[in-house]
Formats: sequence, structure tokens, C-alpha cells
Amino acid sequence: MSGQTQLGAQGLLDARYHAYLATVAHLRPLLHRYCTRMVGSVLDGEDVMQEALFEAYGKLDMLTDPRALRSWLFRIAHNRCIDFLRNRGARHKAEMTYAEDTEQEVALPDEPLAAGLNQAMERLVVHLPPKERACVLLKDVFDHSLEEIATLVESTVGGVKAALNRGRAKLAALAVEPGKQTTGERRSDPNLSRLLHLYVERFNRRDWQGVRDLTSADARLRVSDCYAGLLADSPYFVEYERASAPWRMTIGEIDGEEVVLVLSHDGREWRPTSVVRVSTIGDRIERISDYRGCSWLLPAASSAAH
Repeated sequence: MSGQTQLGAQGLLDARYHAYLATVAHLRPLLHRYCTRMVGSVLDGEDVMQEALFEAYGKLDMLTDPRALRSWLFRIAHNRCIDFLRNRGARHKAEMTYAEDTEQEVALPDEPLAAGLNQAMERLVVHLPPKERACVLLKDVFDHSLEEIATLVESTVGGVKAALNRGRAKLAALAVEPGKQTTGERRSDPNLSRLLHLYVERFNRRDWQGVRDLTSADARLRVSDCYAGLLADSPYFVEYERASAPWRMTIGEIDGEEVVLVLSHDGREWRPTSVVRVSTIGDRIERISDYRGCSWLLPAASSAAH
């Protein structure tokens, strides 16, 4: 399939892409978990995963063995994660630490220090260099074989074993450091906070023109599995206006980042059903990412006390 079929008119994702997403739906939470731990952010991990799925769709004709779908998607997601890390201002460091390790065979310990990572240890992998991070995740979280990992990270079995031993040892040391941060510390941005509060207030009043006044003329919108393009060209506000179930928005938080939570009423109480990430330039919103349908993000979200 050609990548040209991925977007239909006005940025809408086409029916064939939706059929493809249904086929890989069972892998998306796993891919998101991997991307999140690699890049150190729940929302950045989702963005990277969506880009990986988008890329994979355009290369489906290269997948000759459908049984290899999982490892093939993991490899594409892994490469996207490495690109993200390099583009985040740490290119030289990422490239150096991702360089090929010693080729000598290193015996794995009988009881790996980090085998079967618990949630606390898993979050600490963000402190490892990218190659060690990938090897520990792929082996101790996702149970890939050494041979599969070597292919995914473009290394050798010996290099993977070495990276595993180093990574596991570092994780064991990190686990005993009191107060060690895992994922992002709280990031305070007064301008973003002000715009988010205005956004939520006007959205809840269904003041669509007021919301538009907060955005830049070329603001971008991305709605998971649905739309990617200019906000001005989308039916975004109309869809919320026509929603059948009661909803409202509130300020929330994921990984220390302020976000918008969409709440729906289930007949008894309000429950979060979606996360919206807003990016700003100056005093205007320049990008809105609506993660509707991405239920795996919700456990990381919490309502802020406002």
C-alpha cells in the first residue's frame, strides 16, 4: 500500500487505514508501553507509537510473513523512539550510547537482576542509555528472544547480552536510590496553564468562537485514528456539539504535564474518557492533540485540584 492512501480529503484518515488499525489493535497497548518507557513520557510515547503505526501502514507490502507482525511493528516503533531521542536535543549522546557494544559473548546471570520488572523498576529504565533501555524492556518486559532483540536494535546476540547485563546492574543500583525520579517531574508553565483554563472554560460553555480566538491561524489538530491537519478545516467542534452522551472538560495531569481531561457521565458519576494535549506558541494555541479512543492513557491521568 502506498503512503499516499493514508490521508483522505481534508486530513481524514481513510477506511483502509481504520481496517489496518483494527488488525493491530491488540498490539497498541504493548507498543505504547514500550514507546512510553523509551522516551520517558506517556503522551510522547503515544505520539511516537501513532507515527510508527502510520509508517508501518505505508510499508505493509514489505511484510512478507504476517506471523512477524509484532516484531516488525516493534522494530519500526523502536526506530521512531531513537529518532525522537536524537531530535530532543540529545542527538550526540544518543548516538554514542547507541553505538555497537563489545562483540564478546557475555554469560547471562542465572537470576537476572531485573527479570520480570515490576512497575517501579520499569519506570526507572528512562535513566539508562537508549540501547540498554531497549534491551532490558524487550527482554524483561516483552519477553523477546535475544535473537529478536539483536535484529530490532541492529546489534548482535553478544552485544544484547552485554547491554542487558549493564542495564540490569544499573537498574538494581537505581532501585535503592531514595527519591529517584521516574517519569517527568512537574513542569510549570504559567502561560500554558492560563490558556488551558480559558480553553476548558470556553469549551464547557460551547463557546466555539471563543475557543478559536485562543488558537493561531494555522493551528494544527490531531485526533487519534481520525484526523490530522489544520484545525480550521476540521469538524472538531461540531462533533463535540453533536455528542450524544453528556460531557465536560476539566484540567488534569499526566507525567507532571497539565492536560485537558474529557469527562463523560455514565449515569452515576463523571469519568475521564479522553485526554487532550495542548501546545502553545506565545499567547496562542498552535496544536491540539485529542487522544480519544486511547484508553491505555487514562490510568496515567489524574484530575488536578482546581
